[in-house]
Amino acid sequence: MFKAIFTNSFGILISRVFGFIRDLLTASTLGASIYTDIFFIAFKLPNLFRRIFAEGAFTQVFIPAFARSTHKAVFSVNIFFVFLSIILLITLLVNLVPQLFTQAIAVGFSEETLKIAAPFVAINFWYLPLIFSMTFLSGMLQYKHHFATTAFSTALLNLSLIAALYLSQDKTDVQIVYYLSYGVVIGGVLQLIAHIVAIRQMGLFKLLYGGVKYLRLKNVTIKKETKKFRKNFFPAMWGNSTAQVSAFLDTFLASFLITGSISYLYYANRIFQLPLALFAIATSVALFPRVARYIRNKDEMQAKEFMSKAFWFLTFLLTASTIGGIVLSREITWLLFERGAFNATDTANTTAVLQMYMLGLLPFGLQKLFVLWLYAKEMQGKAAKIATYSLGTYIIIALFLISPMGVSGLALASTTGGFVSFFLTIRVFGWTNFKDILYSKKLLYLSVGAVVLTLLLLMFKEFLAFYI
Repeated sequence: MFKAIFTNSFGILISRVFGFIRDLLTASTLGASIYTDIFFIAFKLPNLFRRIFAEGAFTQVFIPAFARSTHKAVFSVNIFFVFLSIILLITLLVNLVPQLFTQAIAVGFSEETLKIAAPFVAINFWYLPLIFSMTFLSGMLQYKHHFATTAFSTALLNLSLIAALYLSQDKTDVQIVYYLSYGVVIGGVLQLIAHIVAIRQMGLFKLLYGGVKYLRLKNVTIKKETKKFRKNFFPAMWGNSTAQVSAFLDTFLASFLITGSISYLYYANRIFQLPLALFAIATSVALFPRVARYIRNKDEMQAKEFMSKAFWFLTFLLTASTIGGIVLSREITWLLFERGAFNATDTANTTAVLQMYMLGLLPFGLQKLFVLWLYAKEMQGKAAKIATYSLGTYIIIALFLISPMGVSGLALASTTGGFVSFFLTIRVFGWTNFKDILYSKKLLYLSVGAVVLTLLLLMFKEFLAFYI
């Protein structure tokens, strides 16, 4: 398990390093301007659909279904063609009426800004069918316990965007956004190629070829399997979409605030997502195939043992990250972004947002772990209800806090929704099961370590104050 976690974490780390270089260059080139907001809006829409349709829900339903299928080749190809057809139709629709979709996520934009943003939304959306195809191949690789290609390939997108920023030097802001948008599509192509190569090396290419060859002949034999997949997918899709819909609403509400608010959310969220991806997502991706297999074989004790190991591993890392992120939020933002067009005011605003996000790191991360139990036991309906309650909490708190706190209030509302989601997920997992994991000497070590780390970081912060 830990070998797979390390592989995922290291791949994500490499990708995030390049991602921060990309963000650093973007902040230096465009700052927190209207054109930065436009690009983030354009890139957010396909990312929203990617995270809802492709990555979370699809993988968590596809892997158990693929494992159970008696006609794996035909089943997998059938699912791929159905989903790709739907995604291509959505992509074509966005390209036909891009301004309508742009307005749907940035209502606060003026008519003139919407016209400028619409072409970029259309270009960026082509990333979605590419990344879905990659996600489908990634699911098959995960079934074979191959995680490296998916973990490292995200760096290709960031490298493509870095190249776009380098090539667009001395260009106008509009031209820079065009370069970035085409860089997104090229990055998607590179990611897909990497997965095709890995599929071939893992010997899965013949399986896919056989699925295409016999799809019409054996399509009837997989009718029950595909019906069950669809039944589980839609609740799973909603259950995985809470964070993404919250991010979508963040952008929607931030478009009514001062210029740069969307960018402050983006930059702060990028920092927040680093430990979340590096530890929580990497662990959950590595753990899910094993937990699903143990539960399918009615070996819940072994599944709980793996959950316990992963829980403490995550809790220590995420607690340390939370303390560090809150105490050193200004220093981190200053170090990463304050240069060029990104000034001290932008640093202060981004810092306030980052602190609100970091408060929710632990519940968000642990919820990703415990929700695996629900999906492995095919409790997609309950996961969907939890997501609904969490999203409802976010909306109420966001509307209540947006006036007094501005953009940082939106981040705090997102954190509140994360706490609700975590506690409701634990309730379904079982308080008795959770107490069995929690009651350990490790809890004492965690408490003492948290106090010591906080004091050390406060001393370090005072030391840095002389230089920043």
